[in-house]
Amino acid sequence: MIKDIDHILIERGAISDRVRQLGQQIMEDLNEIDEETEIVLVAVMTGSIIFVADLMRHLNKKIRISLMTASSYVGKSMETTGDPTLGKLPTVKGKHVLLVDDILDSGKTLTRIREELNEQEPASLHSCVLLRKTIDSAMSVPCEYVGFDIEDEFVVGYGLDYDGYYRNFPDIGVIVP
Repeated sequence: MIKDIDHILIERGAISDRVRQLGQQIMEDLNEIDEETEIVLVAVMTGSIIFVADLMRHLNKKIRISLMTASSYVGKSMETTGDPTLGKLPTVKGKHVLLVDDILDSGKTLTRIREELNEQEPASLHSCVLLRKTIDSAMSVPCEYVGFDIEDEFVVGYGLDYDGYYRNFPDIGVIVP
């Protein structure tokens, strides 16, 4: 194990199983959309990159991927800055949108992205996160698809980072305080 990781919270096998289940659930919910209708998968980078790659393999629909950036952490901080910084949002007017992010912690980033995408009047907008912290601010944010609910700990791995590192760690681990 990497020395900065205190313990494994979710092992890679459990992640793989849950991502497959999420894909099946999303497909069931999007079943009424015909095969020729495009779904725009908006991936919030960089943390969601591994999750998005694995999830989309389970989505048997016509999908266009659109990448955007959002950040609420600066450098080695384990605390969010409060106001997320968003990159350019994709154009989604009249489209079915699946917004995918790695973690829902304060809820501010996902809320702001959803608000801005909704202003464009998409045909539908659903959110999917790999992790959601069991804190009031996160639990109150609308999110249709959640991989795992976790305690309020700083986690890394499977795309999540600390100061740009640990994204390649295949499990989700809690970093040493």
